[in-house]
Amino acid sequence: MLGDILTCVGATLGIAVLLAMALGPVALDYGDTRIWRTQRTDTPTR
Repeated sequence: MLGDILTCVGATLGIAVLLAMALGPVALDYGDTRIWRTQRTDTPTR
């Protein structure tokens, strides 16, 4: 019984880690793109 509960908890944590590893770079790229768009201006600088 305890082994089944620990297995389910471990599997859930493993899935959460895999999702974080998969979605982390996407979130970082999205943040970089947002920063790049806010810094870009249409007027030329001198």
